[in-house]
Amino acid sequence: MTSQPQSEPAALFSLKGRVAVVTGASSGIGRRIAEGLKGAGAEVVAVARRQEALDRLSAEYGTASLALDLAELADYDALADKLSAPFGPPSILVNAAGVNLREAPDAITRESWDLTLHLNLSVPFFLARALVPGMGKEGAILNIASLQSMRAFPNGMAYGASKGGIAQLTRAMAEAWSDRGITVNALAPGFFPTELTEAVFADPGRAARNAAQTCIGRNGELDDLVGPAIFFCSPASAYVTGQVLFVDGGYTAK
Repeated sequence: MTSQPQSEPAALFSLKGRVAVVTGASSGIGRRIAEGLKGAGAEVVAVARRQEALDRLSAEYGTASLALDLAELADYDALADKLSAPFGPPSILVNAAGVNLREAPDAITRESWDLTLHLNLSVPFFLARALVPGMGKEGAILNIASLQSMRAFPNGMAYGASKGGIAQLTRAMAEAWSDRGITVNALAPGFFPTELTEAVFADPGRAARNAAQTCIGRNGELDDLVGPAIFFCSPASAYVTGQVLFVDGGYTAK
């Protein structure tokens, strides 16, 4: 049997033989991307705080897991060794862990500001930097940006600052590492039902207004993120780097 040429669609979008680390994989966007990458053939190491949720993911999809609080992490090199233990050095990193405290400007404290910027912006950089040396020439880093990477929303000052930073961090990472064969891109989801957006979807009127703002006429479903995530992590996007793709149903187009 002859192998498929890389130009064949099945090969372009295959992640067979690749190892992917997904942070924030216990729920929401991180979990759905972890499931999608596993379905595309990758071995997945899921990282999140909640061991029980990671155990459920592992039981259903055969992922490896590592339960830890990234906000408390100090030794990224040691973490890189732990993430390499189950399947070998990862060549894919998805930075999906994050926090959105939805505080009014006057309610933001130094502690809540530092937590938001650290988990949403600092952790993706330091974790990526620790994993890059082992990625080889087919590495892929996928960050999770936001509508707030370019738009302002009420009670989102710290979160918006962190996600604006992610957009620029993605470009800076690409400039630094893409000559090694490592692509770096970001997805910027619109309104999707996750733990971070419970307050949005708990208000039917607000959810309906957000849906009406899109060109498609509905809010996002987590399955809408799987295809773009696989694209950015696969050979199909080998010549795409430093980009932020808004997966928002056309919200930012109107």
